[in-house]
Amino acid sequence: MKPPYGTLAAINLDRGEITWRVAHGDTPDVVRNHPALKGINIPKTGQPGTSGVGLMVTKTVVVMGDSQITAPPGRPRGAMLRAYDKKTGEQVGAVWMPAPQSGSPMTYSVDGKQYIVVAVSGGAYSGEYLAFKLGE
Repeated sequence: MKPPYGTLAAINLDRGEITWRVAHGDTPDVVRNHPALKGINIPKTGQPGTSGVGLMVTKTVVVMGDSQITAPPGRPRGAMLRAYDKKTGEQVGAVWMPAPQSGSPMTYSVDGKQYIVVAVSGGAYSGEYLAFKLGE
């Protein structure tokens, strides 16, 4: 199977056209660490299984977490919760999570502060809800 392995896409329903499509998620470790690919810089390929993790759409962004744990160079083993610009598909933010997303993200506000909460679990990680405060 050739990449991308998982994508996030925006579709213009008036025209029936794809507005943008991006690879969602880091390259799976099994691909990035394959001996035949040693020394090759592999761009983000996305991850299989992204259709089952759920997403959240706001006025300006789409938020979706990784479906797999990866350990790319430069960050600890884990998964990412990513925010994409709704108009362009450009990734505008990401935060590390100890396990893959296992439930759809949601947002709420308390005392004028906005939060995103998401369920994570998988493998030996029993699961929990993570809350991230926005705007700081």
